[in-house]
Amino acid sequence: MIQTLYLGRVDYDEALRLQAEVAALVAEGRAQNVLLLLEHPPVLTLGRNADRTNILASDELLAQRGVTVHEINRGGDVTYHGPGQLVGYPIFDLRTLRTACGNRMGPVDFVRGMEEALIRLCGGFGVQAGRIRGLTGVWCGSSGAERKIAAIGIHVARGITSHGFAFNVTTDLSDFELIVPCGIADHAVTSLEREVAKAVQLPGLEAVAHQAARCFGQIFDQQVLALESLEALRAQAEAAQPQFPAEDTPMRIPDEVERLLGCVERPVRA
Repeated sequence: MIQTLYLGRVDYDEALRLQAEVAALVAEGRAQNVLLLLEHPPVLTLGRNADRTNILASDELLAQRGVTVHEINRGGDVTYHGPGQLVGYPIFDLRTLRTACGNRMGPVDFVRGMEEALIRLCGGFGVQAGRIRGLTGVWCGSSGAERKIAAIGIHVARGITSHGFAFNVTTDLSDFELIVPCGIADHAVTSLEREVAKAVQLPGLEAVAHQAARCFGQIFDQQVLALESLEALRAQAEAAQPQFPAEDTPMRIPDEVERLLGCVERPVRA
């Protein structure tokens, strides 16, 4: 099962903390696979393989525009997050997932599944999208004129995934001029808003998030359950916490039993 939760706009530091909290619950078996869906204030993230020279703006300009910078442990180079962008953090136990061939899913399989879910999400709005050989992410447009609509980068520890994808819905694409996106020169970016037909009315970000969750359920062959709040997730995890010792197991013989035993005449051994 995938438990999905839409959180609205969340500061990046808080999102990192939430990922760690949920990953611990999933690792302990106290939560199902969890898909956190949200958006961030303007932020640049640098993955493990990032080259800081791919940030083109000065520290002063970033500060003026309210853009923060974070170095994190996902794969990939520099990525931009901001308003109008759907960010998904799948906290999944890979041991619960299988490929189409029935094999246990590995990190590369998982990334390909994420790409397929986002390609399907684009298709739901009449936008044709696909992959580029040798690159990670989802792209729109014809060969030689591809435009990236979704960036992907994950981290896996003890079989549990974190980090995830950034899907441009109504994102201000001029913010990508602050960086060399994903470290790829001449890297064109796009958004769902730019790619849909003029007659198509895009829903709000939360509605797109719910559609994304359904696509994840279809691709990973998992039932999807929407949670109302973080508190609901925490309450479920608390209920799943084993209680030791059991409340009905006494740690010593109760006084009443001791008194009864004292009234019983015990046989005398010769």
